[in-house]
Amino acid sequence: MTHTPADIRALLDRHGLEARRSLGQNFVVDPNTVRRIAALSGAGPGSNVVEIGPGLGSLTLALVEAGASVTAVEADTDLVPILREVVDGMPVRIIEGDAREVDWDTELAEHESWQLVANLPYNIATPLVLDLLRDVPQISSMLVMVQLEVGERLAAGAGDPAIGIPSVITAFHGTASVAGRVPPTVFHPRPRVDSALVRIERHAEPPVSSPLELIEPLVRAAYGQRRKMLRRSLGGMVTPDQFERASVDPQARPETLDLAAWDRLAQVTRGSASSQR
Repeated sequence: MTHTPADIRALLDRHGLEARRSLGQNFVVDPNTVRRIAALSGAGPGSNVVEIGPGLGSLTLALVEAGASVTAVEADTDLVPILREVVDGMPVRIIEGDAREVDWDTELAEHESWQLVANLPYNIATPLVLDLLRDVPQISSMLVMVQLEVGERLAAGAGDPAIGIPSVITAFHGTASVAGRVPPTVFHPRPRVDSALVRIERHAEPPVSSPLELIEPLVRAAYGQRRKMLRRSLGGMVTPDQFERASVDPQARPETLDLAAWDRLAQVTRGSASSQR
């Protein structure tokens, strides 16, 4: 039921199209890979799935084969007619447009909980995942295929070399892990890097007491000068006394801090700001 490499080539040739690098398009041409993604996502009968960047429908077909109902968001207007042809008669709803501009409250109003399962365009993957975590609570879980470096960054914890701003923001919203790697050989055209399958399970309740609006400025300031000690990068935001009250070493660097430590810093600086008012 899913596309073979010959199917992908025939669809593109028949419509005079090629993958667009400007849209970060790399079509999956291996049936085993899309079935693996569908299986790892846990999608099945009764599942309501959002797919962003379905392209020619390889993963869409695998999700339908697993029993899921799919809402597919495609920005490439040339691909939408082909996708409609491929999934005709299947439980697939197609939204033509940029996923960064979709009115998600309206489009996902039919059900309370959704899964995101997608081969995300490389060029928008990180901001898109973070925006969806921040703004679309209806999406309770994600299994996304992204560039390996991006996947490792999203899932990184304190002390991991890949940790950065996206890691901390992701950890605030959910638990992330790398569920597998995908080689370039399963794509058309072949990217120059491996890809990763990243699973994110949204927290039912925030894992820390401070809102992200208080944590994120500290994280961004520290990682903006990640080679410096925190007492230097956060010198204008956190006093020596506040570092001590938060039990955070001012000589540490940001990659050594977990979400709980950022929360403690946010708590002590919030208290200072409140007293000044």
